[in-house]
Amino acid sequence: MNTKDFVEKDYYKVLGVPKDATDAEIKKAYRKLARENHPDANKGDTGAEARFKEISEANDVLGDPKKRKEYDEARALFGNGGFRAGGPGGGSFNFDLGDLFGGGAQGGAGGFGGGGLGDVFGGLFNRGGAGPRTQPRRGQDIESEVTLSFTEAIEGATVPLRMSSQQPCAACSGTGDKNGTPRVCPTCVGTGQVSRGSGGGFSLTDPCVDCKGRGLIAEDPCEVCKGSGRAKSSRTMQVRIPAGVSDGQKIRLRGKGAPGERGGPHGDLFVVVHVDAHPVFGRKDDNLTVTVPVSFTEAALGGEIRVPTLGGPAVTLKLPAGTPNGRTMRARGKGAVRKDGTRGDLLVTVEVAVPKELDDKAREALETYREATASTDPRAELFQAAKGA
Repeated sequence: MNTKDFVEKDYYKVLGVPKDATDAEIKKAYRKLARENHPDANKGDTGAEARFKEISEANDVLGDPKKRKEYDEARALFGNGGFRAGGPGGGSFNFDLGDLFGGGAQGGAGGFGGGGLGDVFGGLFNRGGAGPRTQPRRGQDIESEVTLSFTEAIEGATVPLRMSSQQPCAACSGTGDKNGTPRVCPTCVGTGQVSRGSGGGFSLTDPCVDCKGRGLIAEDPCEVCKGSGRAKSSRTMQVRIPAGVSDGQKIRLRGKGAPGERGGPHGDLFVVVHVDAHPVFGRKDDNLTVTVPVSFTEAALGGEIRVPTLGGPAVTLKLPAGTPNGRTMRARGKGAVRKDGTRGDLLVTVEVAVPKELDDKAREALETYREATASTDPRAELFQAAKGA
């Protein structure tokens, strides 16, 4: 879509609606005409395809309140192919739109010099007459990494992050021009974007290649930023890492990235978290894990065992008599912090400790125990199951 279309094409006539039509009336008219002229419903009809494109183009302008307002203003100022500047006596003068959009007259008393489209439309969409309005540009997203201890990941921590990002160049105040007076890009007319057709009445928007999406071109490029308006800068930021993060998790901090241009919002900061292993505790989702050794007599006869917790007092768990090796018990509320502020559990796995050395008294006691249980074969069911299979 170019500015010439705004002046020469009557989109209200294309959709068959009055100039004061409501948004709902415009939408209704577009849907009706689009159904009637859609290429799928008119196979081989090139005329219907052309009408469908024209209808889609009209809806793209009139269906967007901002574009419609600019279109109405352009039509009012450059209506019917000529510029009308009424004086006190009501007089007017016209000039050919072909000259206007083709580059203008070649100087002289009645010409526009070499200004062409950029000069004539310079203040039309800016309201203030200071040149075409350029679009705000969002700042870049920044990605950083941080390594936390196991405890910091569970409890949360505030850590310093040193980040490098593109900031407005201090030498040229972010304009890209040595004198601080860049000109509006003639290709995208300051928007930083250009549209290209993709068929079927649709269009795609891409960053302008001439100004690299800035909407501005430096006449005398800044030596520091080479006309980009951006320079590399480093800063240190204190970042709060929430409790309960896991290894490899990526945290998004909105608005903490690089600053935008021309009033655009900051980008976001993405922090990839790495967590060091703990010598005692592990993690499984929102639960912490720990393996606790118990003696043979504790496992066989039962009793109470003390279990350490992460950063808190120990808890006491009741060990049932006959507890097998590898059994897991649960200490509720002693795990990692969840998003809702509650905690997971501590999963306690029992590991029967076999002594490496025995004194005479202990050995004698075990010999007596072996004789007392000699008639019981702990592997009998195993062999029975293997034989049956």
